[in-house]
Formats: sequence, structure tokens, C-alpha cells
Amino acid sequence: MSGVRKLKKGEILFREGDPSDAMYVIKGGRIAITKAKGSNDIVLAELVAGEMLGEMAFFDNKPRSAGAMALADSEVIALPFTALHAQFKTFPEWLKAMVKTVNSHLRDANQRIKNLESASGQSPEMFDDHSITRLCAIISLIGFKAGEKTPEGLVIPSGMLRNYTIQIFQQPTHKMQKLMLTLQALGLMKVEDLGEGKQKLTILNHERLTGFVDFYNKYLFTESSKRVTVTEKELQPLRALRFYGAKQTPNDKGEVTVSLTEMQNSSMKDLNFLFQISDADSLAEKGVTQEKQSREGGVVTVTFNQKEVEEILPYWEIVYTLKKVPSH
Repeated sequence: MSGVRKLKKGEILFREGDPSDAMYVIKGGRIAITKAKGSNDIVLAELVAGEMLGEMAFFDNKPRSAGAMALADSEVIALPFTALHAQFKTFPEWLKAMVKTVNSHLRDANQRIKNLESASGQSPEMFDDHSITRLCAIISLIGFKAGEKTPEGLVIPSGMLRNYTIQIFQQPTHKMQKLMLTLQALGLMKVEDLGEGKQKLTILNHERLTGFVDFYNKYLFTESSKRVTVTEKELQPLRALRFYGAKQTPNDKGEVTVSLTEMQNSSMKDLNFLFQISDADSLAEKGVTQEKQSREGGVVTVTFNQKEVEEILPYWEIVYTLKKVPSH
């Protein structure tokens, strides 16, 4: 349908895979071109007033190769393909052939780029952010619901876990199996093969697994600008802080003060990796620790909450371990 279409912020103009029946000119506002990746959408480009979108399908009538969403209240002018085809027929044959060729080359180039990215990149992740929380939450739930306490941990019924995974939460069983084996490597579960397709499943640290689900779910649904993200590169410095912080006596707020100078001098011997004083800078910027302090004799110290570090470190170790699991 031709004419001006008004979009509210966040409104979808069209989705990836939708049939193509029109192109659009942006009259006002901003439109994001999006591409699905896992359970999320990534923004490929932002278009503004005067720019056109959705035009490539005019020549081959293929489904939308990307989605479009309003980033602000916007207006677009719809140009239906049926009306445009009537005008296109009046073009000289050489011009029609040239335009079709350019369009075809663009599609081929996009596909080649996609293929190269797939070939040169690492194997796709087995677990996206939300599948991590869903699958871990299922295990935690079964632990609460039917876990049998043993000296080793909570033994959970494998049949119930399978039913909840497939029937209630509609998650793939091969992902659940891969997740449990990864949690086993992290010391959170024990998976024993009993033969004939049967398994004995033990949650070794139910409290930590449940705490992780709450922590990461809250993190994922926190506004991105307010999130505190520990990067994989920051895990080693965080391990060093935990190790040396455990040697100190916390104050009434649970805070400890450690010497970064001593850590730099002793970390290779104590931890088998070199901690440098500058490694604490990014953690201070994120509020994980306080700012560094210079003391007498050139000693540099930092203060942080030992309990908080001991809590978040294993959670981020779980995240990055699961994100490294390949899909095959």
C-alpha cells in the first residue's frame, strides 16, 4: 500500500524473511537495518531521512534479507513494487539490464562476505546468553523439586530432567547434555553413564548454580549502559585479587586492602602467571575495586569487597567457559 506510514520508536517495519512487496524512502526519523543472530538482533546500519531501504527485492522478489525497525518515531514513504514495475517497463532495455546486473552483483557479494565470515570465523557458539540461563535454570529447578540429598550432592532424576527440557521448556536435549558435561568440568555437576542410555546426575554445588542463574539473568535484563561486564581478559587479575584478598582480614564492610606491588612481585611464584599493577585499572573503572592508592615507599594498594569478588568470579568463569563450547 502506497503513501506515508508512521512508525513509533521500536516498531517493526518488516522482518527478516518477510515477503517483499515495497521499498521505502525515509521521510523523517531513524531506521535500523537488523539481522538475527541467535536469539538476538544485531544492527547492521542506521538510515536517516532521504535514504532508501528494501529496494534490492524489487528485481528478484526474494524475501527480506534483513529486518527494519524504527529507532525513533519515524515516517516512511512506501513505494509498492506493482506500481514501480509499471514504470520500470518504460526504461530502455540497456538500462534495465544494467540495473538488474548491479543488483545481482550486490546480492552475490553479500553472500560471499557471509560465506567468508563463516569459513574464517570460529565455530558458532553452542550456547547463546539466554539458552545458558534457561538450561541452568532447568537443572536448578529439578534440584529444588526432586533432588535427593547425598554426601556428594543432589542426585536428580534424569527422566524428569529430560521431560522438563523437551516438553516444558522446549530446549534441545543435545544442548542440555553438552551443558551438563561442561558443568562437570567446572566442578558443578557429576555425570555418570550407567549403561543402556541411563545416567546418574549429581549437582555438586546447587547453591552456586542457582546463584549463577539469578546473577546472569539479572545481568542480561539490566540496561546495557548500567551493566558491569567482566571481560575474559580480566578473569586472571580477578583471580589474583581473590587469592591475595583471602590472606587479609576484612573490615566491618567486608573490604580488604591488598598490595598490588607485592602481587606483581609474587604472582608468578604463587599463581604461575604475572599480575601487573596496571591489570587492576579496568576493574577499578568498573567499580569492582576502589581506585589504586600510593603509599610510602612506592607501594601501591587497592581496596575491594572480598565476598563480592569471590561471588562474581566463578559466575563469569561459567559464562566464558560455556561460550567457548563449539556447536559441533
